[in-house]
Amino acid sequence: MSERTGWDRSLVVGADGKGLVGHAGVALLRRLADRSGLTEALAGVFPAGGPGWRDRAVVFVQLAVSIALGARSVAEAEQLALHHVRMTGPGVSDSTVHRTLDLCDADRLAAIARVRARVRRMVWSWLALRPGGFPWLTVAGKRLHNWVIVDMDATIITAASKKEQAKATWKKTYGFHPLAAWCANTSECLAMLLRPGNAGSNTVADHITVLAGALAQIPGSSAAKLLIRVDGAGATHGLHEHLISLNTRRRTVRFTTGWTITDLDEQAIARLPETAWEVSLTRTAPSRRTTQ
Repeated sequence: MSERTGWDRSLVVGADGKGLVGHAGVALLRRLADRSGLTEALAGVFPAGGPGWRDRAVVFVQLAVSIALGARSVAEAEQLALHHVRMTGPGVSDSTVHRTLDLCDADRLAAIARVRARVRRMVWSWLALRPGGFPWLTVAGKRLHNWVIVDMDATIITAASKKEQAKATWKKTYGFHPLAAWCANTSECLAMLLRPGNAGSNTVADHITVLAGALAQIPGSSAAKLLIRVDGAGATHGLHEHLISLNTRRRTVRFTTGWTITDLDEQAIARLPETAWEVSLTRTAPSRRTTQ
């Protein structure tokens, strides 16, 4: 068993549903990282060491697998790795994980993002070769063939103690307020911005930053058809103007955002003339009219 692949060939996970145990998916996640070339590519991002040095690319990948399995701290990631020694190779101490994370400055994070984008391009080509093809989605009753859908949303993550950047949140809790962008077609997290708990919900600059990171992860995004979906936090003039500016001769960008309708909104809508309305959706109510 090599440290790079971490694979014990005597352990085989089948698709017949027999002999499975909790966390059996760890083998599939780790093997996907190895087979897709992600582990090998990350080795070129982290510094190499001498005898006794733990491969930082392997540490990084195994940490990601532990997080996917529910680890909430470096200590929990260490225990999970020790539990999965036969499937993923020798575990590492929490101090080794800390040293690996300390290497991740802005330049190295950018290099990791480039590796992720390169490997994602290959994985998406594999998805397109499946019998069902790439997973195009159906929205409002229409199948959006060749459309990549990006969902952006922020969430509150509470902290039980005074951790780094933990702040009071607008929900009167204490913790963090990260903003992320996900590919709805594949359920992949494309980009994430770690923010303190007091970060604003509808901060335009944060949405633009995360969206730029997400677009860099989408293969051929400069010539794609994109649907960006954001909740009420995206209902800002700045973000709308930015999304419109992303349209080019080769790329089509459409977007939806929501907002809370107030009494003033209702009054303004009531003053619109009949000629300002036209049929938009006919899926459930052909005669229903909405604003353009």
